Amino acid sequence: MGASLLLVAVIAVLIAALCRRYGLSAPLVLVTVGLGIGWIPDLPAPTLNPELVLFLILPPLLYSAAQESSYQAIRANFRAIGLLAVGLPLVTTVVVGVVAHLTVPGLPLAAALVLGAVVAPPDAVSAQAIGRRLGLPRRVMTLLGGESLLNDATALTAFRIALAAAVGVTTSVGEGVLTFAIAALGGLVVGLAIGMVVSWVRIWLTDPPMETAIGIMVPFGTYYVAEELHASGVIAVVVAGLFLGQRSVRLGYATRLQDDAVRKSIDALLEAFVFLLIGLQMPVLIRGVAGESWTQVAVDAAAVLTATIVVRFLWIYPATYLPRLLSRRIREREPTPKPSWVFVVSWAGMRGVVSLAAAFAIPLETDASEPFPARAEILLLTFIVVVGTLLIQGTTLPMVIRLLGVAGDEQAQDRLAYAAAQDRASRESERRIDELAAGLADDDPRRLQLGMLRKWVTTQRNVAWEELGRGPDTIGESPTSAGARIRNEILQIQRAVFISERDAGRIDDEVLRLALRRLDFAEGQGDREM
Repeated sequence: MGASLLLVAVIAVLIAALCRRYGLSAPLVLVTVGLGIGWIPDLPAPTLNPELVLFLILPPLLYSAAQESSYQAIRANFRAIGLLAVGLPLVTTVVVGVVAHLTVPGLPLAAALVLGAVVAPPDAVSAQAIGRRLGLPRRVMTLLGGESLLNDATALTAFRIALAAAVGVTTSVGEGVLTFAIAALGGLVVGLAIGMVVSWVRIWLTDPPMETAIGIMVPFGTYYVAEELHASGVIAVVVAGLFLGQRSVRLGYATRLQDDAVRKSIDALLEAFVFLLIGLQMPVLIRGVAGESWTQVAVDAAAVLTATIVVRFLWIYPATYLPRLLSRRIREREPTPKPSWVFVVSWAGMRGVVSLAAAFAIPLETDASEPFPARAEILLLTFIVVVGTLLIQGTTLPMVIRLLGVAGDEQAQDRLAYAAAQDRASRESERRIDELAAGLADDDPRRLQLGMLRKWVTTQRNVAWEELGRGPDTIGESPTSAGARIRNEILQIQRAVFISERDAGRIDDEVLRLALRRLDFAEGQGDREM
């Protein structure tokens, strides 16, 4: 199994790399390829292990998303995010459960609610990737991102409650609400406590490699501790990620650069692995319902998939407009979103690996030692919902965004805000340079360094203000851009010379690595200035 998972990871990364190179939707391509590979005769396909997903894949992805999220933006949109991340999964659990109970022959209501909870949480990975590429408005991205951070916790808690009822453990509505509240509060406390401790340790260490290594372990440790304390591991990881993301500004530059590079690489690997693994599950699930009427299976699948997609619309539209109709305070505090924005958020409800992991976690037997009712059908229906939403909504979401003309206008505002802040930072820097220069003699060689620093500060200001104007397509290359381009050409020349010196045996590899490290940093610094 270990070799099979390694092979899946290698194939997934190669496919994802090709998709990124040619601008294709990696999740959709990976799922499709997985479906094709799964049908190759005599090819052993790894079965999705729920513990692999819930302990090794979900925490780092949630942690990364939380670190990249804006606490201020989430707080400003907390009401809307709460309706999406808490209210919608609970409503989806009930609606899909009732539809499945009425459609699937012999499916008890408790088991149907398990299915509803399993398919309740959308996976915003592909939606956010599409949104970033097409430039969705920041508020839409904030809502999708905030929903993805917390809806897993709501759905998994509902799943545990429904599963307890399905296997024979008596659970009242009050006990379910109490369980959810304890899990949420416990996750909040655990996440905040671990975040504070890790933040202090990383600042105290001042050792970039170890700081990044600790950061890699945080999501796994946080999730494990929270689950052992019967709290929500998902909420704990999200809270720790948000806290450490806000505190990352106090870390050294080397740690931030390393953290960003390592986090993005891990995300790319895990996301590719997950979507290919989803596609590979089809043969296993088909064998599980052998002997069933495929006409009935098709009807069941169509009903559950339709209910999963439609309930999102039925919840989001009233949740968007009714509070504004009923509350003048909400109308004054929150601008009414455009109808096209509401439609895009409603359509971006693709399901992912969390749903499949929860489905595979359903036990084989109830507490009465009887087979869990319709377990094979629940797994197959979950798979159809996951793949169906990815293929139906995922493939059409870019077209929907373009047809509705949904695009963010924050770029110009961001450039103006950045230019104004950079102007203030440059003026403060120049003031300090003048103070230092005033204490030096006219022939002091340090004046040369101060002059170079002043020129660099002026360049930063010029770049910020130049970006406010029209692009190079209309006004040509700016002086600062030309300077950066020539500077990079010089760096490439120096890099080639150092490599040729190593190849000729005149310098050692250690010397080459030192030179390349300095040249790489200089090039990266120039790119950031642009």
